[in-house]
Amino acid sequence: MLNSRVVKESFSLIYGSNERVIREQVDRYQKLLKKFKHYFAGIDDSDIQLFSTPGRTEISGNHTDHNHGRVIAAAVNLDAIAAVVKIPADKIIVYSIGYEQRFAVDLNELNPLKEEQGTTNALIRGIAARFRELGHQTGGFFACIFSDVLPGSGLSSSAVIEVLIADILNTLYNGKKIAEELLAIIGQYAENNYFNKPCGLMDQLTCAKGGIVTIDFENPQQPQVKKVNFDFNREDFSILVVNTGGSHADLTDDYAAIPREMKSVAEALGKKVCREIDYNEVMRNPGKLRASVGDRAILRALHFIAENRRVELQVDALENNNFELFLNYVRESGNSSLRWLQNCYTARNTADQGITLALALSEKYIKETGRGACRVHGGGFAGTIQVFLPNQALSDYIRMIEPVFGKGCVSVLTIRPEGTRHLNPGQSFFPQKGL
Repeated sequence: MLNSRVVKESFSLIYGSNERVIREQVDRYQKLLKKFKHYFAGIDDSDIQLFSTPGRTEISGNHTDHNHGRVIAAAVNLDAIAAVVKIPADKIIVYSIGYEQRFAVDLNELNPLKEEQGTTNALIRGIAARFRELGHQTGGFFACIFSDVLPGSGLSSSAVIEVLIADILNTLYNGKKIAEELLAIIGQYAENNYFNKPCGLMDQLTCAKGGIVTIDFENPQQPQVKKVNFDFNREDFSILVVNTGGSHADLTDDYAAIPREMKSVAEALGKKVCREIDYNEVMRNPGKLRASVGDRAILRALHFIAENRRVELQVDALENNNFELFLNYVRESGNSSLRWLQNCYTARNTADQGITLALALSEKYIKETGRGACRVHGGGFAGTIQVFLPNQALSDYIRMIEPVFGKGCVSVLTIRPEGTRHLNPGQSFFPQKGL
């Protein structure tokens, strides 16, 4: 069935129309199904359901969502796929290809467990707990996951898994009635309260919704999501993510400091978050602010104010097909992140500056070749940068950057128009007869 014309046509909706890519995806799903049958022997093929949740790339709005700001992001062609079977027992058992251990959660014990913090088990438990707290149904399932959104890739591997698990529970036990926005909010809740990592909501919302989206978090409980109609292929440009290496494992304190310091400036001005303040308020009495919150906090608040406005300008540029103006704002965003937000390396390890080095090399390449832009990508401190380049420059750029950061460090991304999807028999992705 995976080799049928109907399935291949359906895959083109989420992976693009390139025949080689579709063949690779068919092979990937076949490998997933074989692994599922290995882990869960005896399962009837007709009971297996398939799911896909995309990774995301942040286009603008670096560290603005957690202070009720605006962002632009896009779902990408890399995703996590899952083969799933509903079971009557109150347990969730998940295997992930590439990892030896299994993940298992007893649905009769949904309180946070300190020893699980930072693990996939914590995410699963937290998602199930939040489903119940909000009055939704939960239940057991077996799953095998195959993800090419790798940890450290800057494409939000954790949010992908969160939205994927939430989508599975929504489909199996809630008749798909829960809105994509709420699935994202549930994933964020699990990451904040069970995984114990502070994060905003941009990643989960983009993975859930798909396409290019601009999100306004002025009311984070009801974020305003708007699709942006723009085709990078029309400009003969690609979005690249360059993985500079480095681990995020010891960076939680660096990430947590950004929203905390931004909010400290707002609180010193009698507000709660940076969305409620403006440049003039910050600069009215800088000496008093310096004494109470420190210089870096002020700089980070100024970054927020400028970046939040920049998102609006970039959306306007894209919607008016002014791509050169958009690229100029990308450069501004990158400069602001480096100088004001200061999330391109950790001050606790100044010898390791892979992001800053990659930006320096990329800026030099872009200046010499004439067109393009680059910026830190995602949370920062370690990991990835984002580069916008003309397609004819891709090969030369990759040849330049790979000797520094390793073969395969560059991911050339395409925008996926679909968000998280249940690829179930009988609906749009598979014929009525099923797999």
